[in-house]
Amino acid sequence: MSAVPSHVTRSSLPAKDVLPFDERQPEAIRLYPLSNYTFGTKEAQPEEDPSVKDRLKRLEDYYGRYGMRRSGEGIANAFFKLPGDWLDYNVDEIQGFTERMNERLAAPPGTSLAYTSPQTWNVHSTLATWWRPNFDQFMYPFLPPHATRPKECKKLYLLQLPESRVLSVPKNMKLLAVPLFELYDNSPRYGPQISALPHYLSRFRWEFVDEEGKVVAWTPGGAVDEMVKTKILAGGEDVEVGANGSGEVKMEDAK
Repeated sequence: MSAVPSHVTRSSLPAKDVLPFDERQPEAIRLYPLSNYTFGTKEAQPEEDPSVKDRLKRLEDYYGRYGMRRSGEGIANAFFKLPGDWLDYNVDEIQGFTERMNERLAAPPGTSLAYTSPQTWNVHSTLATWWRPNFDQFMYPFLPPHATRPKECKKLYLLQLPESRVLSVPKNMKLLAVPLFELYDNSPRYGPQISALPHYLSRFRWEFVDEEGKVVAWTPGGAVDEMVKTKILAGGEDVEVGANGSGEVKMEDAK
């Protein structure tokens, strides 16, 4: 079993096939090259709280008025972390999160990039849920049994980005693409939430697509199809090319 499809492998010694090993897993997620995405900047968005102490004080004030605070952050399928924020107390979870994402990353109106401004976000799934039991900095990926009234619930969402998109980042913020091996077991630098991302993402299978839209690598474990199908858009034949380059014609009714 190989991480490279047979139609792009360059090795003269093909990997041995094994039975599929992908039961009870979500469907594969496609990763597009970073060059497909356009990055711009927009006016700075100053932090609401100048210090951690002020942020926790605002959390305490919020809790007194509305109860537990909800917050969310996004992890894009291109493996970069997108800035999130608190959700307004009176909005739906996904609606509130996507509105925050647009505030952070949509191109401002009147710019040359505004016509491709992200308006919708495909929230694929929840990767993790973290809880803040008290008015302090500590959050946990579980709710301690003694904490019957948590002060904040924070979710990490996996966002399925389209094949291309424009992202406009505030000038006082940075959008970083960090490889998983850099995050793994690196809590001293990135903290427990971000360093745990490789664990969360390991349950998915990934397909890596090149700039021409072809799958050039994948996570091993799925069913191996040795036949690479070429779709004929006119007529009723689909041509499948085997790993050795031989052709096989599969007849199908034209629709």
